[in-house]
Amino acid sequence: MVERAARRIAEEIVASAPAGWTRAILTSTAGRGGVSVSGGYSVPGRPLWRSPVPSPFAELGNLAEALRKVRGWERTSLEIECRPSGEYGLVATTDAITSLRGRDGGFQAVLDTGYRLPQPGGEHEGGTAAPEGDPELAVARFREYLRRRAAILGRPEQLPPPASAAALDEAERRIGRPLPADLRALYMIADGDGIGYEQRYLFGRHAWLALEDMVAVHAGQREPVWYGWELAWNSVVFDPAPPGTVRRCGGHPAWLPFGTGEDGNYLAVDVSPARNGRPGQVICIGRDYDDGPALVADSVTSLLGHYLELLKQGAYEEHDDHISLLEPARGSGPSRIIGEIPDEIPPTLQAIHINDAVGPVDLTPLIAGPNLRLLHLNRCSTADLAPLRTLPVESLRVTLDGGDLTPLEGHRDLTSLGLGTTGPVDIAPLRAVPNLRGLDLSRADVRDLTVLADLPDLRYLSLTARQWTVLLDEGKAPPTLAAARLADDDAPLDEALAWSARLGLDTSDALRTTGTLESDGG
Repeated sequence: MVERAARRIAEEIVASAPAGWTRAILTSTAGRGGVSVSGGYSVPGRPLWRSPVPSPFAELGNLAEALRKVRGWERTSLEIECRPSGEYGLVATTDAITSLRGRDGGFQAVLDTGYRLPQPGGEHEGGTAAPEGDPELAVARFREYLRRRAAILGRPEQLPPPASAAALDEAERRIGRPLPADLRALYMIADGDGIGYEQRYLFGRHAWLALEDMVAVHAGQREPVWYGWELAWNSVVFDPAPPGTVRRCGGHPAWLPFGTGEDGNYLAVDVSPARNGRPGQVICIGRDYDDGPALVADSVTSLLGHYLELLKQGAYEEHDDHISLLEPARGSGPSRIIGEIPDEIPPTLQAIHINDAVGPVDLTPLIAGPNLRLLHLNRCSTADLAPLRTLPVESLRVTLDGGDLTPLEGHRDLTSLGLGTTGPVDIAPLRAVPNLRGLDLSRADVRDLTVLADLPDLRYLSLTARQWTVLLDEGKAPPTLAAARLADDDAPLDEALAWSARLGLDTSDALRTTGTLESDGG
């Protein structure tokens, strides 16, 4: 079964080959969750990406299913190599090792499948302010809101019956937290705004969830979505405005979704706010808020007051027996700059990507951005990191043209560093960066790689094959690693298997098969 599926894919690769090709590589991660494909044909004088291999998704799915039956792998990483002679070979393994070809390049190995990077908001000091919500006022506003909507539509809107006190108690038990009093009072009027498949969208563009649906959505949203190390190792969760109101997390058990945009985004009440927030405040979370939630209102009560004001102003549209509130555009989230350092730095700046600057970039002006969390220099360099000493930068990507890492010594906010250099660099100052968890040195000329063994909590490390060989030959791999990257884009899967085995992964069950197609040589 495996051999037959591999042969069919090889036949398609060879049949689609361009003139003059010398070799083809297809890499894939496949399983019941989907199939990804990358790779290309080697043609003299032409870059690999100019001659991509075909994407036989169905056959790769069949191959993954065959491997699941043989090896028990739910998802598999595989590589198929073909030659004009008709020779082909398959190497397959569990998806603990995945190809990053076509993205960052190389291979990634997950050494600790259970580890997740901590979210900064989990350590925030909690708020001590009293809730702003008022259940009696919320009920009065809600009834007035329904009355005004009925006047516009010419009839009252039909809503589900109230939730019982027992149902509310059970929902709170399953969620693990009590609902804010004002939201709980609304559920004693109606259990959401949907009857069957018909929603009234009472909360702006969001449908009001029934209690049972709230509990189900909360179960899926209570923790940050984990997208894997490729995206997570240098990610940042930004601070919503005003600062210090909502915890800097991609998800939290104390965020209770009560409204759905039916697009993966939700309105939620936050019952464990940050230092400057209020319990019961309303926030936006979900698909479009992985880099940080957005504050909407200090309570459901206040939100209903806002909706009443919109109706009073005539800020709505009526169509298809529904009312759409015309809410003013909210801010675009954390302040970001892409391009170059502006003459005037906004004090709200949290992220800047400096692209293609000519000459070493002077980072001094960034001192005027006291909330800067992410600084990435792309295709450009700097000679001095001293301006970063006082900035709360967590994710730093930089190429050093001269200079050194001394300014980073003792930096308590830095959690990830992608470093390139134009000459040898001493990484000893990184020993004193206590929260550094992600490090990419694949673009750097490092004087002494064995320093890496002394980094106190390093969880992700990216090096070239040559750098890994030096480090592993010295027996100095960081003991806390949860994931690693082999950065060489042209490394075959067999080389990645040998590398990951040296890191401690069991690769003994990797599957290999070879064959020869009838071919005229392409």
